[in-house]
Amino acid sequence: MTPERATAPKTVDEYLARVPPEFRAALERLRKIIKDAAPDADEVISYQMPAFRQNGMLVYYAAFKDHCSFFVASPGVRRRFSAELKPFEGGKGTLHFTPERPLPRDLVTRIVKARVEENAARRSK
Repeated sequence: MTPERATAPKTVDEYLARVPPEFRAALERLRKIIKDAAPDADEVISYQMPAFRQNGMLVYYAAFKDHCSFFVASPGVRRRFSAELKPFEGGKGTLHFTPERPLPRDLVTRIVKARVEENAARRSK
């Protein structure tokens, strides 16, 4: 590991700059979809991964050795979309995708909007 990689990224752009180019494009596409679905959300680094926060955490994403992951920070939302998520399941709460097999734009949009609604409802209680 190079000294540059030894330190945790402080910004999403810094994180993405460290991702191999073939995965960077896939993550940048996902980032744009999330931003479009939740324009008021803040981009943050959490658990050393890019994430979006609005009234609490919405979603996380990251690149790994042989895939990218999308983390839906809600068991309820995962259950709601379980049939559509099945082809991408990679572990508890993790969806795996690659540049050749990206997550569908419409599905990501609906997940993010569901998370925004869920966090807003929880906050208003």
